[in-house]
Amino acid sequence: MGSVGCCEKQGKMSELVARTGRQQQRYEDGCRLVAGCIPFRYRNSAESDGTESEKIVEVLMINSTSGPGLLFPKGGWENDETVEEAARREAIEEAGVKGDILDFLGYYDFKSKTLQDDFSPEGLCKAAMFALLVKEELEYWPEQSTRQRSWLTIPEALDCCRHPWMRQALEEGFIKWHASRTTGSE
Repeated sequence: MGSVGCCEKQGKMSELVARTGRQQQRYEDGCRLVAGCIPFRYRNSAESDGTESEKIVEVLMINSTSGPGLLFPKGGWENDETVEEAARREAIEEAGVKGDILDFLGYYDFKSKTLQDDFSPEGLCKAAMFALLVKEELEYWPEQSTRQRSWLTIPEALDCCRHPWMRQALEEGFIKWHASRTTGSE
């Protein structure tokens, strides 16, 4: 099993490689276009007598590689993909999750302190954020050596957001969107 398992593991990893570089990035009016998502799932809460009660919404956040606080997966939207494909790709690369994009949550503007370039000298970014219902958590993913996943309740996630624009996407985008949904089929 040792050598077969190792080869299988290598095969899985070779299919999942993070895209790097800025050559294919999209820009609009001096802003770098970014795609991301708020990955979520439902967890049944248990009553003290052991019976299940309501379903609790949990969102998936990842650690930042440049400081404290947690983030939602996001990254550059490239020329050869739709914005939805970019959001799904970032969820796989950064958080190691696959799922269904259920809805567009909105555009969120922010300024990157670290990603300034010739096309966006001030580091201006415009993020398209989506709700992604997680169907699968991968055992191996491209950024697993630098990223840890954390499933959090919405109040916990609000407390942990590293960036104000991500907190805004959670509050004004995801929470409002989720409240408007019927959750009977979840």
